[in-house]
Amino acid sequence: MRFKISLALALASFITVFSQNIKSPSQFLGYPFGSQFTRHHEVVDYFKYLAENSDNLVLENYGKTNERRTLQVAFISSKSNLENIESIRKQHLTNANLANTSGLNDKAIVWLSYNVHGNEASATEASILTAYKLLTEKQAWLENTIVIIDPCLNPDGRDRYVNWFNQVKNRNINANPLAAEHNEPWIQGRPNHYLFDLNRDWAWTTQVESQQRLKVYNKWMPHIHVDFHEQYYNNPYYFAPAAEPFHEIITEFQRDFQGEIGKNNAKYFDKEGWLYFTKESFDLLYPSYGDTYPTFNGAIGMTYEQAGHGRAGLGIKTNEGDVLTLKDRLTHHTTTGLSTVEMASKNASKLNAEFTKYFNNRSFKYKSYVLQGNSDKINALKKLLDRHEIKYGKTNSPSVTGFVYNKNKNGQLKVNGDNISISTNQPKGKLIEVLFEPKTRIKDSLTYDITSWSLPYAYGLNAVASKKEVASTTANSSNNTVAKNNVYAYVFDWNHISDAALLTDFLQHKIRVRTTSKAMDNSNQKLKPGSLIVTKRDNKHLKNFDDLVFKISKKHQKENKHITTGLSTNGVDMGSYSVTEIKKKKIAVLGGKGISTLSYGEVRYFLEQDLNYDYSAIRTSDLSAQVLSKFNILILPNGSYSGILSKDKLKTLKSWISKGGKVISIGYANQVFANSKEFGLTTKQTKKKKDTTKTEPKKRVYAESEREQIKNLITGAIFKTHVDTTHPLGFGYDSDYFTLKLGTSSFDYLKRGHNVVTLDDNTLIAGFAGSKTLTKQKKSLIFGTENIGRGQVIYLADNPLFRGFWDNGKLFFANALFMVK
Repeated sequence: MRFKISLALALASFITVFSQNIKSPSQFLGYPFGSQFTRHHEVVDYFKYLAENSDNLVLENYGKTNERRTLQVAFISSKSNLENIESIRKQHLTNANLANTSGLNDKAIVWLSYNVHGNEASATEASILTAYKLLTEKQAWLENTIVIIDPCLNPDGRDRYVNWFNQVKNRNINANPLAAEHNEPWIQGRPNHYLFDLNRDWAWTTQVESQQRLKVYNKWMPHIHVDFHEQYYNNPYYFAPAAEPFHEIITEFQRDFQGEIGKNNAKYFDKEGWLYFTKESFDLLYPSYGDTYPTFNGAIGMTYEQAGHGRAGLGIKTNEGDVLTLKDRLTHHTTTGLSTVEMASKNASKLNAEFTKYFNNRSFKYKSYVLQGNSDKINALKKLLDRHEIKYGKTNSPSVTGFVYNKNKNGQLKVNGDNISISTNQPKGKLIEVLFEPKTRIKDSLTYDITSWSLPYAYGLNAVASKKEVASTTANSSNNTVAKNNVYAYVFDWNHISDAALLTDFLQHKIRVRTTSKAMDNSNQKLKPGSLIVTKRDNKHLKNFDDLVFKISKKHQKENKHITTGLSTNGVDMGSYSVTEIKKKKIAVLGGKGISTLSYGEVRYFLEQDLNYDYSAIRTSDLSAQVLSKFNILILPNGSYSGILSKDKLKTLKSWISKGGKVISIGYANQVFANSKEFGLTTKQTKKKKDTTKTEPKKRVYAESEREQIKNLITGAIFKTHVDTTHPLGFGYDSDYFTLKLGTSSFDYLKRGHNVVTLDDNTLIAGFAGSKTLTKQKKSLIFGTENIGRGQVIYLADNPLFRGFWDNGKLFFANALFMVK
């Protein structure tokens, strides 16, 4: 007994001495921790310091942001575990059938992610304190647990917020919500450099932060993943269990164990008397969150939400009269983080056993998904699958029976040409099922985000979901052919956004490019409307013209097809007035208060990353006739323009359009035109039938009011539309296009103008749409153009650039820029 006490005292003494050798956050940073926001470089420095002074932490830099800030993860565990970390990792992946060694059964893998939203800034502070406490107070848990901490998923957004706050804050905490330090400017700290919401990007991986993080995540595939957030400052703390709807693929164990973690969190919160809630608001359906994506990869994925957000600053007075401080917020997050690690340590064997079951259970409705279409769309999908480490092949079957997506029913798809076959009989089978499912099953329509995302629709590919395994072979990339002799012109297809990237690259290199608005057959090549034509005669000013064309086309993985004459065997000739040059345009993007930062960011990302095309961002306050005269195209992102475009400014805008300007209007920006007599767009109104019967007023139950409201909503649902492929806005498309509709606003067909993409039949393909809003969608305009003098307005009622993942919509935007004249 005396020996045990002496050993315990010696151990306690050792831990105390060891902890004294590591500086606390306050000691290292030089101010009481929680009294200031820690800038990102200081966060990086502190974790580097911990790695240099502890045998229990290893630091790995996994990338850089667009603004060159460091992305890193810290691995925290016992010294022996870290010395054998690679062996443990491979054993863990063996349980998921992703490696081939002996399986792991006694170690838990916990990944804690902080500050995906930059202005939810207490999260990163909590990561610092959590790491310190694990190293100094909770080492016993590290014997059988590997804790992975990502201190800041969004350094660019966080520093935008922190730097702004430090510039405007008072010397002493000002808790008044009306103070400037509690009201961020138009571009807030929440999104990343391109103003994307990184918490909606886990599955789509459009952003560089997501792409680099996923490489590390796929190397570890943790048992538990927690995403630390902040919500409005008057709310209590939220932790799991999550709200309904749960996606049907989530297992009973995943449901139950997040509940067990929630009980452990509640134990600590109850001890302090802190308020919290569970089972409300935050569901597990949309696959691209920091809780759902890990869940669909076998983890216990959870969101923790602390009150605060960008309004809270260092301290803010709540509606209840209390002052919520940064210290409070980081303490709450630290408590739940440590509580989660504790539960993992206590249940390591169970977590491993259930993790193995998750990947061994392959009772899928569909065994294979086969998609076909042009090679560019196929290759775009392959890039996404590669990021998720999903395996695919190519089938030689002449036809496949199953659910045919573009017909919205069971049938047969004839397979020819380029195709891709994806089997669910692989480790990522459940993720595949979620991403490709034709219709998302929604048990509860009260959900937090869009309700449909099926990739065949998003990438514009003909597809079939088969209940039988479809034999396939490894898919190979096609080779780029080269031709120089007897060339009259090089010709390129126009049916994918990558073709627009090729065009802009040509234009950047001063290569003159033409396009045809009518089909032609020439030199055994079939040129559809929109095809790109690069003639030798147009480009005689360029030295090494052929080599330059080959170099650029190879960069974009485009085949160098060519014609040998200007005389066509069918259709128009090269000298036809239907074959016109595509001139480089001067583009302006409007930004400022009232405009959606997300939509503004989507436009910026599209121009910079998808096209690499120059543009100028102009402020709403600077919009004038003089400024407009410097541009050919004005892009109006989604937003509320009633306070931006007054009657006088609308007249100024119309005058500029009539002289040859072009406006591209997205989403709710169209409302400002629909409400003006200057333009021909009209909001669609539903005709109400006159009720002649006398009925008693319907009793309304207050508790059901929220459910009544959703009958008037559309939450990211897919509809099938018709495309006028003869119009330049529709070049490169088939007659059917599946649009992702994000809201209920709709517009009548244009009486003067061109109705290029229309929703003729309001049949819902996938997702949720309220019963009271479907009638208004029938016979409505999706994309259209209106001529005004020598210029045009292009109305995009739906947003084809939404979150950058609806790949098949992007060509419409390219058409609006380059094809519509």
